[in-house]
Order: sequence, then C-alpha cells, then structure tokens
Amino acid sequence: MKINITARKFKAHDTLKEFIEAEVSSLNKFTDEIMDADVILSFQNSTNSQKTAEIILKVPGQILTATETTDDFPKSVSAVVEKLNRQIQKLKTKRNNH
Repeated sequence: MKINITARKFKAHDTLKEFIEAEVSSLNKFTDEIMDADVILSFQNSTNSQKTAEIILKVPGQILTATETTDDFPKSVSAVVEKLNRQIQKLKTKRNNH
C-alpha cells in the first residue's frame, strides 16, 4: 500500500508522519486489497485551532473516504482510521454475502 501525506498550510513533523503511517498500515489487517491511501491534514488558524484529517483509500472498485476534526492531529487520524475500519468491514460483508 502506498501512503501519500499532504499537509495544507503547515509542515508536518516526522513523528506525526510516522504515527500516520503506522495507523494507516493497521488497516491492512482487515484487507490486503488497499492500493493507495491519501492522507490530507489541514489546520484552520482560528481561536480554537481545529485540526482536520481526511483519508481517501483506493480499493478495487471503490474509493473509501472519511474526515474528522478535533483539536489534535493524532486524535483526528485515529478517529478517521476507526471510521475506515467500519467501512472496510461493511464492504467485506457485502462482498461475502454476494
């Protein structure tokens, strides 16, 4: 699986990139069909500094996306990975039922 990390309006630290790669790689235990993962991190420069993480997974025949906004990037990434876990499980049960 190829992981592309894009940080909008800031530069992501190496520790954050390593954390993201570890979290997204954990999705491989649910399915080996993931071809690409695009991670988009954005930061809104307001008073409460909202940090948004969006992950786009390319699976044969489908594109899975999830977005989460919190006050911390690791929290956002973890929440997005949980959402994608549920989407992958749902996709697998649909494929198994057919």
